[in-house]
Amino acid sequence: MSKINDLIKEMCPNGVPFKKIGDICETITDYVAAGSFKDLANNVKYLQEPDYAMLIRTTDIKSKFKGDKFIYINESAFNYLWRVNLDKESLILPNIGNCGEIYYLTPDALPYERCALATNAILVRSEKINMRYLKHAFLANDFQIQLKKITSLSGQTKFNKTDLKKLLVPVPPIEVQEEIVRILDKFGELEAELEAELEARKSQYEFWRGKLLENSKEKVKFGDVATIVRGGSPRPIKDFITDDDNGIPWIKIGDTNPNDKYVFDTKEKITVVGSKKSRFVKAGDFILSNSMSFGRPYILKIDGCIHDGWLSISNFEDTYISDFLYHLLSSKPIQNMMEMKASIGTVKNLNADIVKSIELPLYTKSEQEKIVKILDKFEELTNDITVGLPAEIELRRKQYEYYRNKLLNFEELSVSE
Repeated sequence: MSKINDLIKEMCPNGVPFKKIGDICETITDYVAAGSFKDLANNVKYLQEPDYAMLIRTTDIKSKFKGDKFIYINESAFNYLWRVNLDKESLILPNIGNCGEIYYLTPDALPYERCALATNAILVRSEKINMRYLKHAFLANDFQIQLKKITSLSGQTKFNKTDLKKLLVPVPPIEVQEEIVRILDKFGELEAELEAELEARKSQYEFWRGKLLENSKEKVKFGDVATIVRGGSPRPIKDFITDDDNGIPWIKIGDTNPNDKYVFDTKEKITVVGSKKSRFVKAGDFILSNSMSFGRPYILKIDGCIHDGWLSISNFEDTYISDFLYHLLSSKPIQNMMEMKASIGTVKNLNADIVKSIELPLYTKSEQEKIVKILDKFEELTNDITVGLPAEIELRRKQYEYYRNKLLNFEELSVSE
Protein backbone atom coordinates (compact mmCIF):
# COMPACT_ATOMS: atom_id res chain seq x y z
CA MET A 1 0.00 0.00 0.00
CA SER A 2 3.03 2.29 0.31
CA LYS A 3 3.13 2.99 -3.45
CA ILE A 4 -0.44 4.28 -3.57
CA ASN A 5 0.15 6.41 -0.48
CA ASP A 6 3.25 7.93 -2.10
CA LEU A 7 1.37 8.59 -5.35
CA ILE A 8 -1.50 10.31 -3.56
CA LYS A 9 0.91 12.37 -1.46
CA GLU A 10 2.84 13.40 -4.55
CA MET A 11 0.03 13.94 -7.11
CA CYS A 12 -3.04 14.97 -5.11
CA PRO A 13 -2.00 15.97 -1.56
CA ASN A 14 -4.90 18.42 -1.22
CA GLY A 15 -7.61 16.15 -2.59
CA VAL A 16 -9.06 15.37 -6.02
CA PRO A 17 -11.85 16.89 -8.13
CA PHE A 18 -15.29 15.28 -7.87
CA LYS A 19 -16.97 15.23 -11.27
CA LYS A 20 -20.45 14.47 -12.55
CA ILE A 21 -20.91 11.16 -14.36
CA GLY A 22 -22.39 13.08 -17.29
CA ASP A 23 -19.20 15.16 -17.62
CA ILE A 24 -16.72 12.26 -17.64
CA CYS A 25 -18.70 9.60 -19.53
CA GLU A 26 -19.36 10.09 -23.25
CA THR A 27 -21.89 7.26 -23.36
CA ILE A 28 -24.80 6.89 -20.94
CA THR A 29 -27.58 5.08 -22.75
CA ASP A 30 -29.98 2.15 -22.68
CA TYR A 31 -32.22 -0.12 -24.74
CA VAL A 32 -35.17 2.29 -24.87
CA ALA A 33 -32.96 5.07 -26.30
CA ALA A 34 -33.49 3.36 -29.69
CA GLY A 35 -37.08 4.59 -29.96
CA SER A 36 -40.63 4.44 -28.65
CA PHE A 37 -42.05 1.23 -27.23
CA LYS A 38 -44.06 0.83 -30.44
CA ASP A 39 -40.93 1.23 -32.61
CA LEU A 40 -38.99 -1.17 -30.41
CA ALA A 41 -41.76 -3.76 -30.69
CA ASN A 42 -41.78 -3.38 -34.47
CA ASN A 43 -38.00 -3.49 -34.91
CA VAL A 44 -36.83 -5.96 -32.26
CA LYS A 45 -38.22 -9.48 -32.16
CA TYR A 46 -36.97 -11.83 -29.44
CA LEU A 47 -35.81 -15.20 -30.78
CA GLN A 48 -35.28 -18.42 -28.84
CA GLU A 49 -32.85 -20.00 -31.31
CA PRO A 50 -29.31 -18.70 -32.03
CA ASP A 51 -29.29 -15.95 -34.67
CA TYR A 52 -27.19 -12.94 -35.70
CA ALA A 53 -26.70 -11.55 -32.17
CA MET A 54 -27.49 -12.22 -28.50
CA LEU A 55 -29.47 -9.87 -26.29
CA ILE A 56 -27.68 -9.68 -22.93
CA ARG A 57 -29.78 -9.34 -19.77
CA THR A 58 -28.37 -8.50 -16.35
CA THR A 59 -29.55 -11.93 -15.18
CA ASP A 60 -27.28 -13.48 -17.85
CA ILE A 61 -24.31 -11.43 -16.59
CA LYS A 62 -25.04 -12.25 -12.96
CA SER A 63 -25.19 -15.99 -13.73
CA LYS A 64 -21.93 -15.69 -15.69
CA PHE A 65 -23.81 -16.81 -18.81
CA LYS A 66 -24.64 -20.26 -17.46
CA GLY A 67 -27.61 -22.15 -18.79
CA ASP A 68 -29.21 -22.25 -22.23
CA LYS A 69 -32.22 -19.92 -21.98
CA PHE A 70 -30.77 -16.98 -23.91
CA ILE A 71 -32.49 -14.41 -26.14
CA TYR A 72 -31.32 -13.74 -29.70
CA ILE A 73 -32.06 -11.07 -32.30
CA ASN A 74 -31.58 -10.81 -36.06
CA GLU A 75 -29.18 -8.50 -37.91
CA SER A 76 -31.77 -5.79 -38.48
CA ALA A 77 -32.63 -5.62 -34.76
CA PHE A 78 -28.94 -5.58 -33.82
CA ASN A 79 -28.29 -2.63 -36.11
CA TYR A 80 -31.39 -0.86 -34.77
CA LEU A 81 -29.96 -1.25 -31.25
CA TRP A 82 -26.55 0.18 -32.24
CA ARG A 83 -26.43 2.42 -29.15
CA VAL A 84 -26.24 -0.59 -26.81
CA ASN A 85 -24.02 -2.87 -28.90
CA LEU A 86 -21.52 -4.39 -26.48
CA ASP A 87 -18.53 -4.08 -28.79
CA LYS A 88 -16.40 -2.04 -26.35
CA GLU A 89 -15.41 -2.00 -22.71
CA SER A 90 -18.60 -1.16 -20.79
CA LEU A 91 -20.13 -0.75 -17.36
CA ILE A 92 -23.67 -2.05 -16.91
CA LEU A 93 -25.93 -0.66 -14.18
CA PRO A 94 -29.31 -2.36 -13.62
CA ASN A 95 -31.79 0.51 -13.19
CA ILE A 96 -35.02 -1.42 -12.65
CA GLY A 97 -34.69 -3.95 -9.85
CA ASN A 98 -31.26 -4.87 -8.36
CA CYS A 99 -30.29 -1.19 -8.34
CA GLY A 100 -26.75 -0.75 -7.02
CA GLU A 101 -25.24 -3.74 -8.81
CA ILE A 102 -22.38 -2.86 -11.19
CA TYR A 103 -21.02 -5.09 -13.96
CA TYR A 104 -17.83 -4.61 -15.96
CA LEU A 105 -17.87 -6.19 -19.43
CA THR A 106 -15.41 -6.52 -22.29
CA PRO A 107 -16.27 -8.03 -25.70
CA ASP A 108 -13.95 -11.01 -25.17
CA ALA A 109 -15.82 -11.94 -21.96
CA LEU A 110 -19.15 -12.28 -23.77
CA PRO A 111 -20.51 -15.66 -24.90
CA TYR A 112 -21.45 -14.60 -28.44
CA GLU A 113 -19.67 -12.80 -31.27
CA ARG A 114 -22.23 -9.95 -31.39
CA CYS A 115 -24.15 -8.81 -28.32
CA ALA A 116 -26.49 -5.96 -27.38
CA LEU A 117 -27.76 -4.88 -23.97
CA ALA A 118 -31.36 -5.76 -23.09
CA THR A 119 -33.90 -3.72 -21.13
CA ASN A 120 -33.77 -2.50 -17.52
CA ALA A 121 -30.10 -1.51 -17.50
CA ILE A 122 -27.92 1.48 -18.37
CA LEU A 123 -24.70 1.25 -20.39
CA VAL A 124 -21.85 3.59 -19.37
CA ARG A 125 -18.57 4.22 -21.22
CA SER A 126 -15.75 6.74 -20.85
CA GLU A 127 -12.46 7.47 -22.58
CA LYS A 128 -11.55 10.07 -19.97
CA ILE A 129 -11.20 7.72 -17.02
CA ASN A 130 -9.99 4.17 -16.35
CA MET A 131 -13.15 2.07 -16.69
CA ARG A 132 -12.07 -0.47 -14.11
CA TYR A 133 -11.42 2.37 -11.69
CA LEU A 134 -14.91 3.68 -12.46
CA LYS A 135 -16.37 0.26 -11.64
CA HIS A 136 -14.75 0.33 -8.20
CA ALA A 137 -15.86 3.95 -7.70
CA PHE A 138 -19.46 3.01 -8.55
CA LEU A 139 -19.34 0.19 -5.98
CA ALA A 140 -17.90 2.40 -3.24
CA ASN A 141 -20.09 3.46 -0.32
CA ASP A 142 -20.14 7.16 -1.24
CA PHE A 143 -21.49 6.51 -4.73
CA GLN A 144 -23.98 3.87 -3.54
CA ILE A 145 -25.40 6.39 -1.05
CA GLN A 146 -25.89 8.88 -3.88
CA LEU A 147 -27.49 6.20 -6.03
CA LYS A 148 -29.99 5.30 -3.30
CA LYS A 149 -31.09 8.93 -3.13
CA ILE A 150 -32.15 8.92 -6.79
CA THR A 151 -33.71 5.45 -6.63
CA SER A 152 -37.50 5.28 -6.43
CA LEU A 153 -38.70 2.77 -3.84
CA SER A 154 -42.37 2.78 -4.82
CA GLY A 155 -43.06 -0.59 -6.44
CA GLN A 156 -39.93 -1.86 -8.19
CA THR A 157 -36.74 0.02 -7.36
CA LYS A 158 -35.62 2.15 -10.31
CA PHE A 159 -33.63 5.22 -11.37
CA ASN A 160 -33.12 7.02 -14.68
CA LYS A 161 -30.24 8.16 -16.88
CA THR A 162 -30.88 11.86 -16.28
CA ASP A 163 -30.43 11.57 -12.51
CA LEU A 164 -27.45 9.21 -12.90
CA LYS A 165 -25.58 11.82 -14.94
CA LYS A 166 -25.68 14.22 -11.97
CA LEU A 167 -23.95 11.87 -9.49
CA LEU A 168 -20.35 12.59 -8.48
CA VAL A 169 -17.23 10.42 -8.42
CA PRO A 170 -13.67 11.30 -7.32
CA VAL A 171 -11.32 11.62 -10.31
CA PRO A 172 -7.66 11.36 -9.27
CA PRO A 173 -4.77 11.44 -11.78
CA ILE A 174 -4.64 8.43 -14.11
CA GLU A 175 -1.55 7.03 -12.35
CA VAL A 176 -3.49 6.91 -9.08
CA GLN A 177 -6.49 5.32 -10.82
CA GLU A 178 -4.30 2.59 -12.28
CA GLU A 179 -2.65 1.79 -8.95
CA ILE A 180 -6.04 1.57 -7.21
CA VAL A 181 -7.22 -0.79 -9.95
CA ARG A 182 -4.09 -2.94 -9.56
CA ILE A 183 -4.66 -3.29 -5.80
CA LEU A 184 -8.42 -3.92 -5.89
CA ASP A 185 -8.38 -6.26 -8.89
CA LYS A 186 -6.13 -8.64 -6.95
CA PHE A 187 -8.99 -9.25 -4.53
CA GLY A 188 -11.27 -9.99 -7.47
CA GLU A 189 -8.79 -12.46 -8.97
CA LEU A 190 -8.49 -14.37 -5.71
CA GLU A 191 -12.24 -14.42 -5.24
CA ALA A 192 -12.66 -15.78 -8.80
CA GLU A 193 -10.29 -18.66 -8.00
CA LEU A 194 -12.20 -19.48 -4.83
CA GLU A 195 -15.53 -19.23 -6.68
CA ALA A 196 -14.30 -21.69 -9.31
CA GLU A 197 -13.31 -24.19 -6.62
CA LEU A 198 -16.65 -23.71 -4.89
CA GLU A 199 -18.52 -24.34 -8.16
CA ALA A 200 -16.63 -27.63 -8.54
CA ARG A 201 -17.72 -28.66 -5.05
CA LYS A 202 -21.31 -27.67 -5.79
CA SER A 203 -21.24 -29.92 -8.85
CA GLN A 204 -20.09 -32.79 -6.62
CA TYR A 205 -22.90 -31.97 -4.20
CA GLU A 206 -25.51 -32.04 -6.97
CA PHE A 207 -24.13 -35.32 -8.27
CA TRP A 208 -24.34 -37.05 -4.90
CA ARG A 209 -27.72 -35.51 -4.10
CA GLY A 210 -29.06 -36.97 -7.34
CA LYS A 211 -27.50 -40.35 -6.60
CA LEU A 212 -28.89 -40.55 -3.07
CA LEU A 213 -32.36 -39.46 -4.10
CA GLU A 214 -32.75 -41.74 -7.12
CA ASN A 215 -32.18 -45.05 -5.33
CA SER A 216 -35.81 -45.53 -4.26
CA LYS A 217 -37.79 -47.97 -6.39
CA GLU A 218 -41.14 -46.78 -5.06
CA LYS A 219 -42.67 -43.47 -6.19
CA VAL A 220 -45.74 -41.43 -5.36
CA LYS A 221 -47.52 -38.47 -6.95
CA PHE A 222 -46.84 -35.38 -4.88
CA GLY A 223 -50.51 -34.38 -4.85
CA ASP A 224 -51.42 -37.69 -3.19
CA VAL A 225 -49.29 -36.99 -0.11
CA ALA A 226 -49.50 -33.19 0.24
CA THR A 227 -51.92 -30.28 -0.12
CA ILE A 228 -50.74 -28.02 -2.96
CA VAL A 229 -52.60 -24.78 -3.71
CA ARG A 230 -51.92 -21.45 -5.37
CA GLY A 231 -51.56 -18.18 -3.48
CA GLY A 232 -53.92 -15.25 -3.89
CA SER A 233 -53.66 -11.45 -3.96
CA PRO A 234 -56.16 -8.91 -2.65
CA ARG A 235 -56.51 -6.18 -5.26
CA PRO A 236 -55.47 -3.46 -5.48
CA ILE A 237 -52.75 -4.63 -3.08
CA LYS A 238 -51.78 -1.06 -2.08
CA ASP A 239 -55.15 -0.72 -0.34
CA PHE A 240 -54.30 -3.60 1.99
CA ILE A 241 -50.67 -2.85 2.92
CA THR A 242 -50.38 -1.78 6.58
CA ASP A 243 -47.83 -0.77 9.22
CA ASP A 244 -50.09 -2.01 12.01
CA ASP A 245 -48.43 -4.39 14.49
CA ASN A 246 -51.39 -6.73 14.03
CA GLY A 247 -50.83 -6.92 10.26
CA ILE A 248 -50.18 -10.27 8.59
CA PRO A 249 -46.71 -10.84 7.03
CA TRP A 250 -47.00 -10.42 3.23
CA ILE A 251 -44.51 -12.85 1.68
CA LYS A 252 -43.07 -11.70 -1.64
CA ILE A 253 -40.32 -13.00 -3.93
CA GLY A 254 -38.19 -10.06 -2.81
CA ASP A 255 -38.19 -11.41 0.76
CA THR A 256 -36.09 -14.38 -0.35
CA ASN A 257 -32.65 -15.01 -1.80
CA PRO A 258 -31.71 -17.88 -4.15
CA ASN A 259 -29.49 -19.57 -1.54
CA ASP A 260 -31.97 -19.24 1.33
CA LYS A 261 -33.72 -22.25 2.78
CA TYR A 262 -36.09 -20.44 5.13
CA VAL A 263 -38.32 -17.37 5.18
CA PHE A 264 -37.94 -15.63 8.55
CA ASP A 265 -39.60 -12.26 8.00
CA THR A 266 -41.11 -9.90 5.43
CA LYS A 267 -40.74 -6.25 4.49
CA GLU A 268 -44.48 -5.65 4.34
CA LYS A 269 -47.69 -6.66 6.08
CA ILE A 270 -51.30 -6.76 4.92
CA THR A 271 -54.47 -6.11 6.88
CA VAL A 272 -56.58 -8.87 8.38
CA VAL A 273 -59.23 -8.04 5.76
CA GLY A 274 -56.59 -8.43 3.02
CA SER A 275 -55.51 -11.79 4.43
CA LYS A 276 -59.03 -13.15 3.89
CA LYS A 277 -58.66 -12.39 0.18
CA SER A 278 -55.24 -14.05 0.03
CA ARG A 279 -53.81 -17.48 0.90
CA PHE A 280 -52.84 -17.93 4.55
CA VAL A 281 -49.81 -20.16 5.21
CA LYS A 282 -48.30 -21.42 8.45
CA ALA A 283 -44.79 -21.86 9.81
CA GLY A 284 -43.51 -25.24 8.62
CA ASP A 285 -45.33 -25.07 5.29
CA PHE A 286 -43.37 -24.89 2.05
CA ILE A 287 -43.83 -22.21 -0.57
CA LEU A 288 -42.74 -22.76 -4.15
CA SER A 289 -42.19 -19.89 -6.58
CA ASN A 290 -43.99 -20.08 -9.92
CA SER A 291 -42.30 -16.95 -11.26
CA MET A 292 -38.87 -15.24 -11.02
CA SER A 293 -36.73 -17.88 -9.19
CA PHE A 294 -38.84 -20.54 -10.88
CA GLY A 295 -39.64 -23.68 -8.84
CA ARG A 296 -37.46 -22.65 -5.90
CA PRO A 297 -38.71 -24.12 -2.56
CA TYR A 298 -38.58 -22.31 0.78
CA ILE A 299 -39.61 -23.44 4.28
CA LEU A 300 -41.62 -20.93 6.29
CA LYS A 301 -40.54 -19.96 9.79
CA ILE A 302 -43.48 -17.56 10.10
CA ASP A 303 -47.21 -17.49 9.50
CA GLY A 304 -48.23 -15.18 6.67
CA CYS A 305 -50.01 -14.70 3.37
CA ILE A 306 -48.78 -15.40 -0.17
CA HIS A 307 -49.73 -13.87 -3.50
CA ASP A 308 -50.44 -15.80 -6.70
CA GLY A 309 -46.74 -15.93 -7.60
CA TRP A 310 -46.38 -18.68 -4.98
CA LEU A 311 -47.68 -22.19 -4.45
CA SER A 312 -48.30 -23.44 -0.91
CA ILE A 313 -47.34 -27.00 0.10
CA SER A 314 -48.63 -28.41 3.40
CA ASN A 315 -49.86 -31.61 5.11
CA PHE A 316 -46.88 -33.64 3.86
CA GLU A 317 -45.58 -34.63 7.30
CA ASP A 318 -47.01 -38.16 7.28
CA THR A 319 -44.82 -39.00 4.28
CA TYR A 320 -41.83 -36.66 4.29
CA ILE A 321 -39.48 -35.07 6.80
CA SER A 322 -39.33 -31.34 6.08
CA ASP A 323 -35.55 -31.22 5.51
CA PHE A 324 -35.69 -34.24 3.22
CA LEU A 325 -38.50 -32.71 1.15
CA TYR A 326 -36.43 -29.54 0.81
CA HIS A 327 -33.49 -31.49 -0.64
CA LEU A 328 -35.85 -33.43 -2.87
CA LEU A 329 -37.59 -30.39 -4.35
CA SER A 330 -34.24 -28.57 -4.76
CA SER A 331 -32.59 -31.45 -6.60
CA LYS A 332 -31.81 -31.14 -10.30
CA PRO A 333 -34.00 -34.09 -11.40
CA ILE A 334 -37.09 -32.55 -9.75
CA GLN A 335 -36.20 -29.00 -10.83
CA ASN A 336 -35.71 -30.22 -14.42
CA MET A 337 -39.02 -32.10 -14.30
CA MET A 338 -40.88 -28.97 -13.13
CA GLU A 339 -39.17 -26.90 -15.82
CA MET A 340 -40.14 -29.40 -18.51
CA LYS A 341 -43.77 -29.71 -17.42
CA ALA A 342 -44.16 -25.95 -16.99
CA SER A 343 -42.76 -25.29 -20.49
CA ILE A 344 -45.48 -27.27 -22.25
CA GLY A 345 -47.67 -24.71 -23.99
CA THR A 346 -47.10 -21.14 -25.17
CA VAL A 347 -46.60 -19.60 -21.71
CA LYS A 348 -44.36 -21.10 -19.02
CA ASN A 349 -46.62 -21.83 -16.05
CA LEU A 350 -45.84 -23.86 -12.94
CA ASN A 351 -49.35 -24.31 -11.57
CA ALA A 352 -50.64 -26.44 -8.71
CA ASP A 353 -51.81 -29.26 -11.00
CA ILE A 354 -48.33 -29.61 -12.51
CA VAL A 355 -46.67 -29.86 -9.09
CA LYS A 356 -49.33 -32.33 -7.90
CA SER A 357 -48.55 -34.58 -10.87
CA ILE A 358 -44.81 -34.82 -10.19
CA GLU A 359 -43.70 -38.26 -9.06
CA LEU A 360 -41.41 -38.28 -6.03
CA PRO A 361 -39.34 -41.17 -4.61
CA LEU A 362 -40.59 -42.74 -1.38
CA TYR A 363 -38.29 -43.52 1.54
CA THR A 364 -38.89 -44.54 5.11
CA LYS A 365 -38.46 -41.79 7.72
CA SER A 366 -35.26 -43.42 9.00
CA GLU A 367 -33.81 -43.51 5.45
CA GLN A 368 -34.77 -39.87 4.98
CA GLU A 369 -32.96 -38.89 8.19
CA LYS A 370 -29.75 -40.61 7.03
CA ILE A 371 -29.87 -38.91 3.62
CA VAL A 372 -30.56 -35.51 5.21
CA LYS A 373 -27.54 -35.88 7.49
CA ILE A 374 -25.25 -36.49 4.49
CA LEU A 375 -26.73 -33.75 2.28
CA ASP A 376 -26.83 -31.16 5.06
CA LYS A 377 -23.08 -31.55 5.47
CA PHE A 378 -22.55 -31.06 1.72
CA GLU A 379 -24.80 -28.01 1.75
CA GLU A 380 -22.96 -26.50 4.70
CA LEU A 381 -19.65 -26.82 2.86
CA THR A 382 -21.02 -25.16 -0.29
CA ASN A 383 -23.45 -22.54 1.04
CA ASP A 384 -22.78 -21.73 4.71
CA ILE A 385 -20.74 -18.49 4.81
CA THR A 386 -19.45 -19.35 8.30
CA VAL A 387 -17.40 -22.38 7.20
CA GLY A 388 -15.12 -23.62 4.41
CA LEU A 389 -14.87 -21.94 1.01
CA PRO A 390 -17.99 -19.77 1.43
CA ALA A 391 -16.42 -18.32 4.58
CA GLU A 392 -13.16 -17.67 2.76
CA ILE A 393 -15.00 -15.97 -0.13
CA GLU A 394 -17.00 -13.84 2.29
CA LEU A 395 -13.77 -12.81 4.04
CA ARG A 396 -12.16 -11.77 0.74
CA ARG A 397 -15.25 -9.73 -0.16
CA LYS A 398 -15.12 -7.91 3.15
CA GLN A 399 -11.41 -7.20 2.64
CA TYR A 400 -12.14 -5.87 -0.83
CA GLU A 401 -14.94 -3.64 0.47
CA TYR A 402 -12.73 -2.31 3.26
CA TYR A 403 -9.81 -1.40 0.97
CA ARG A 404 -12.10 -0.13 -1.79
CA ASN A 405 -13.82 2.33 0.54
CA LYS A 406 -10.50 3.30 2.13
CA LEU A 407 -8.75 3.91 -1.20
CA LEU A 408 -11.67 5.83 -2.70
CA ASN A 409 -12.24 8.02 0.35
CA PHE A 410 -10.64 11.11 -1.21
CA GLU A 411 -10.86 14.64 0.08
CA GLU A 412 -12.62 16.86 -2.45
CA LEU A 413 -10.32 19.46 -3.99
CA SER A 414 -11.68 22.93 -3.31
CA VAL A 415 -12.50 25.12 -6.33
CA SER A 416 -9.78 27.63 -5.46
CA GLU A 417 -7.16 24.91 -5.67
